[in-house]
Amino acid sequence: MARPSGRSCALFLGEIELGRYLVAALVLTALVALVATAVGGTASATVGVLLAFVALGAVASTGHAAGAANHDVAVSSLWLHLVAVTVWVGGLAVLVAVAGALGRDLRPVAERYSSIAIWAYALLAVSGVANAAIRLGSLEGLGTPYGRVLLAKVSATIVLGVAGWWHRRRTIPQLTRGRSAAFWRLVVGELVLLGAVMGLAVALSSTAPPVPDTPLTDVPPAELITGYPVPEPPTALGWFTTWRPDLLVLVGVVSAVVVVGRWFWRLRRRGDHWPVGRVVSLYAGLALIAWVSSGGPALYGHLLFSGHMVQHMVLVMLAPIFLVLGAPVTLAARALPARDDGSRGPRELLLGLVHSRWAGVWANPVVAAVNVIGSMIVFYFTPLLLLSLTNHWVHEWMIVHFTLAGYLFINVLVGIDPGPKRPGYPLRLLLLFATMAFHAFFGLALMEGTQLLAAPWYGALGLPWGVDALADQQLGGGFTWGFGEIPSLLLAVILGVSWIRDDARTARRLDRKADRDGDADLAAYNAMLAARSASDGGADLPEAPGGPGAGGPDSSRDH
Repeated sequence: MARPSGRSCALFLGEIELGRYLVAALVLTALVALVATAVGGTASATVGVLLAFVALGAVASTGHAAGAANHDVAVSSLWLHLVAVTVWVGGLAVLVAVAGALGRDLRPVAERYSSIAIWAYALLAVSGVANAAIRLGSLEGLGTPYGRVLLAKVSATIVLGVAGWWHRRRTIPQLTRGRSAAFWRLVVGELVLLGAVMGLAVALSSTAPPVPDTPLTDVPPAELITGYPVPEPPTALGWFTTWRPDLLVLVGVVSAVVVVGRWFWRLRRRGDHWPVGRVVSLYAGLALIAWVSSGGPALYGHLLFSGHMVQHMVLVMLAPIFLVLGAPVTLAARALPARDDGSRGPRELLLGLVHSRWAGVWANPVVAAVNVIGSMIVFYFTPLLLLSLTNHWVHEWMIVHFTLAGYLFINVLVGIDPGPKRPGYPLRLLLLFATMAFHAFFGLALMEGTQLLAAPWYGALGLPWGVDALADQQLGGGFTWGFGEIPSLLLAVILGVSWIRDDARTARRLDRKADRDGDADLAAYNAMLAARSASDGGADLPEAPGGPGAGGPDSSRDH
């Protein structure tokens, strides 16, 4: 066998996608190890965790890089699998390492780990089913050897999950009584559970699937480029009935739905009031995110620039309105339990993030507005647009970034959640009108543009519908211009109503203060005028509010 030359290695590592991902995985893994040795607090630990997740993304991309069909779902499912295993096994290793030093804290730490392990188990199950479904093809595939192993894995996973839950329910309470045998029984039980699941996963991966993971050949250009069959031309109904699942976003949305529901019922059970309308608003925002990331906008957004702009405008301008009105941070702060043992749980981490210096900078009213406007300029007039179409992870970043950018901006305008001091209502309206003007200008620029954006993608699809890519881009510009006015008008109405209510609350507060101190402010003002009049020899001065001709001493309360 010929030894690879330096030129061939450089070509593989620098020009071939698989090689680039391997290099990225190696560099990121080394960086994670370096950061882990320097962890000295919550912030550095968070950075290490995020870097580890990014490194796992590079590893996941090497596992299915050769297959073009359903590439995005395959990569996402493998990444979720790796994250779940890493968190599960890593958490267990840390628990074993520090168990001797925990003392009485062993039980609460074990309980917290158990909660994390349950989420990891759920991720393993969901990602495993999604990954297997790609290779199963149809229900007929269940009759193949791969299908039979898959059914065995699903059944065993359910049994093992129930057994693990029962085991932790019986073992963890015994840790309070200082029984070391109970702790090691918990550890061994977790290892057996994990080993059984992984063993079945290995058996499944070594079985030939009905749908082999091979690159697409002899297919239309659009299917070769996107990795998905070309759908029918878009119709009004098709925007809501077609489906291209984004597994990562769907897992995030479903998890958020479950968590928000649990928080709401937790508050209800302990007698705290939380408006149902806010929960409905949160669910509406999450549903919009799920739709634009996995429904018609996701499918047609990879084929039509106009479809991509539907995705963008809903993410940055519409869905965040419902999320902001749902006040998720306030709900979490009230529902999550506060820790009194000096450790930092989800509530402490959330509040620490909200009140951190970085959050204060990005949530600043001017910065939030510039972020929304500047992100669009940078994204659409640089190679980032093309990268979001060709690279799965850049596409996921786009969804997260624009949703957060929209949330931060709209939270400045009409938010309930805590954050930096919000400006007065006149400045809020000015910021809103500025973004409205920019969206109109941006849409007009697209409508009159003669250069195709992301031309290597949209210009090479060759859709069988006879689509003019440049004309479709101009149509997307018109949609941006027209649709952008709808959420802006809604925000203006909400701002106006909030302004009126704020004035009414201020007036009521002043009335109550006047009732308590007998209009001390008015009396002080009149005394100041009288003193100034005496010092000026009785010159004419403006009447004090409530003076003669102003409707009596109580007329100031009408303001």
